[in-house]
Amino acid sequence: MRQVLADFSVSISELKKNPSSLLSQASGSPIAVLNHNKPAAYLIPAETYEALMDMIEDYELSKLVEERRGDKEQAIAVSLDDL
Repeated sequence: MRQVLADFSVSISELKKNPSSLLSQASGSPIAVLNHNKPAAYLIPAETYEALMDMIEDYELSKLVEERRGDKEQAIAVSLDDL
């Protein structure tokens, strides 16, 4: 059985009946949408999604920085005046 990673859950049929009421009851928390008692999707507020995308982008950039730090011996010295 898969783990439900939300404090609130709703079946797909319940979601179809009254989506706005369910979203307001969750007060910005994630909602697990269940299909046959298994998570089929998660609903999250737009602000939360945007924050997650920012975090992922920051993480990917930090990995790139660390990778390039490993190539430091191949770097070419340049003075600011040359730029």
